[in-house]
Amino acid sequence: MLQKLHHTERTVEATTCNYGLNPGLQHVADEGGMIVSGVDRSSEVRAIERPDHPFFVATLYQPQLSSTPDRPHPLFLGFLRAVTQG
Repeated sequence: MLQKLHHTERTVEATTCNYGLNPGLQHVADEGGMIVSGVDRSSEVRAIERPDHPFFVATLYQPQLSSTPDRPHPLFLGFLRAVTQG
């Protein structure tokens, strides 16, 4: 989903978040049908998705930091498309 929304395999996103997914608990996400769809430079998880859901995306980056009224972040546009077409 993120690759489709961003129209690229890689993107750089802003964050002020100091939290992360405990690597020892990643199996919980995997067993729940989630996939890791974004990592940072040190390979820490920054985004997960459920490919079997119309729009289940969780990020630790903050799309609101780069979104403007004239140029909304692709994540917001994707969410709005999902709720209006759902």
